[in-house]
Amino acid sequence: MAKFMDVHHSMKGITEEQLREAHDADLAIEKEEQVHFERAWADPESGVVYCLSEAPSAEAVQRIHERAGHKADEIHPVPLTVQ
Repeated sequence: MAKFMDVHHSMKGITEEQLREAHDADLAIEKEEQVHFERAWADPESGVVYCLSEAPSAEAVQRIHERAGHKADEIHPVPLTVQ
Protein backbone atom coordinates (compact mmCIF):
# COMPACT_ATOMS: atom_id res chain seq x y z
CA MET A 1 0.00 0.00 0.00
CA ALA A 2 1.13 3.52 -0.75
CA LYS A 3 0.94 6.59 1.46
CA PHE A 4 -0.87 9.76 0.42
CA MET A 5 -1.14 13.28 1.82
CA ASP A 6 -4.30 15.06 0.82
CA VAL A 7 -5.10 18.73 1.23
CA HIS A 8 -8.39 20.55 1.75
CA HIS A 9 -8.32 24.33 1.27
CA SER A 10 -11.78 25.53 2.26
CA MET A 11 -12.17 24.65 5.93
CA LYS A 12 -11.55 28.08 7.45
CA GLY A 13 -12.64 28.22 11.08
CA ILE A 14 -12.69 24.44 11.52
CA THR A 15 -12.75 23.41 15.17
CA GLU A 16 -11.09 20.43 16.77
CA GLU A 17 -14.53 18.82 17.14
CA GLN A 18 -15.33 19.36 13.45
CA LEU A 19 -11.96 17.93 12.42
CA ARG A 20 -12.62 14.88 14.60
CA GLU A 21 -16.10 14.46 13.07
CA ALA A 22 -14.72 14.66 9.52
CA HIS A 23 -11.94 12.19 10.35
CA ASP A 24 -14.43 9.82 12.01
CA ALA A 25 -16.67 9.99 8.92
CA ASP A 26 -13.69 8.81 6.83
CA LEU A 27 -12.81 6.07 9.30
CA ALA A 28 -16.37 4.76 9.31
CA ILE A 29 -16.20 3.81 5.61
CA GLU A 30 -12.48 3.61 4.80
CA LYS A 31 -12.33 -0.19 4.69
CA GLU A 32 -14.74 -0.26 1.74
CA GLU A 33 -11.90 1.11 -0.42
CA GLN A 34 -9.01 -0.55 1.51
CA VAL A 35 -7.95 2.91 2.75
CA HIS A 36 -6.67 3.76 6.22
CA PHE A 37 -6.61 7.39 7.34
CA GLU A 38 -3.76 7.65 9.83
CA ARG A 39 -3.92 11.27 10.97
CA ALA A 40 -5.35 14.70 10.18
CA TRP A 41 -4.04 18.19 10.87
CA ALA A 42 -5.75 21.56 10.48
CA ASP A 43 -5.00 25.26 10.48
CA PRO A 44 -8.33 26.92 11.32
CA GLU A 45 -7.00 30.37 10.41
CA SER A 46 -6.08 29.49 6.82
CA GLY A 47 -8.68 26.74 6.42
CA VAL A 48 -6.12 24.18 5.28
CA VAL A 49 -6.54 20.58 6.42
CA TYR A 50 -4.05 17.77 5.74
CA CYS A 51 -4.81 14.04 5.94
CA LEU A 52 -2.26 11.23 5.83
CA SER A 53 -3.51 7.89 4.59
CA GLU A 54 -2.42 4.52 3.34
CA ALA A 55 -4.36 3.34 0.29
CA PRO A 56 -4.19 1.43 -2.97
CA SER A 57 -4.58 4.67 -4.96
CA ALA A 58 -5.28 8.40 -4.78
CA GLU A 59 -8.64 7.70 -6.39
CA ALA A 60 -9.60 5.41 -3.49
CA VAL A 61 -8.70 8.19 -1.03
CA GLN A 62 -10.82 10.67 -2.98
CA ARG A 63 -13.82 8.33 -3.16
CA ILE A 64 -13.86 8.01 0.64
CA HIS A 65 -13.51 11.76 1.16
CA GLU A 66 -16.28 12.47 -1.35
CA ARG A 67 -18.65 9.99 0.28
CA ALA A 68 -17.83 11.45 3.71
CA GLY A 69 -18.73 14.91 2.41
CA HIS A 70 -15.35 16.64 2.12
CA LYS A 71 -13.67 16.14 -1.24
CA ALA A 72 -9.92 16.74 -1.22
CA ASP A 73 -8.54 19.59 -3.33
CA GLU A 74 -5.18 17.86 -3.78
CA ILE A 75 -3.87 14.34 -3.21
CA HIS A 76 -0.12 13.72 -3.28
CA PRO A 77 1.73 10.40 -3.13
CA VAL A 78 4.30 10.21 -0.34
CA PRO A 79 6.85 7.65 -1.55
CA LEU A 80 9.67 8.55 0.89
CA THR A 81 9.63 8.99 4.67
CA VAL A 82 12.37 9.70 7.21
CA GLN A 83 12.19 9.95 10.98
